[in-house]
Amino acid sequence: MVSLKWCCNKKEGIKLIEPNENLSEGYIQMAENAMGTMNREKRLNIQFAISAGYYSMYYSLYSVLMKIGVKSEIHTCSLEFMKKLLSNFYSKEDCKIIEIAFEVRNLSQYYVNKIIAKEDIEFIFLKAQYFLSKSKDILSRLNEKDIL
Repeated sequence: MVSLKWCCNKKEGIKLIEPNENLSEGYIQMAENAMGTMNREKRLNIQFAISAGYYSMYYSLYSVLMKIGVKSEIHTCSLEFMKKLLSNFYSKEDCKIIEIAFEVRNLSQYYVNKIIAKEDIEFIFLKAQYFLSKSKDILSRLNEKDIL
């Protein structure tokens, strides 16, 4: 089971870094690009569309992490950090959205023999833009007091 303690003890896990506005902006751009990919690929390649939808959410979360000075190369650690330490910004429902997207993306990307429920696919397509918008709103409201 992933915990903040476990994540902080892993080499690629949670690390405090200098807050970085440039990287934050770069990850938001990557999230926007992934959103475009998801929308283009919906009718062409459902696996890429699912993956792009998840990555749009993840990159937007990572943009927030970069802005506050947190690095994590393990997705489950980033999600755990969000759930435990960003609850003033992301709701429990927001955490559930990205966790579901993470699970569906893993199934789609790594288990070719698994059937992904149509409802799960539609869920990602429906929630990706919401999550990206939510992260952008958080970025616009973050101030120095939140970061320190």
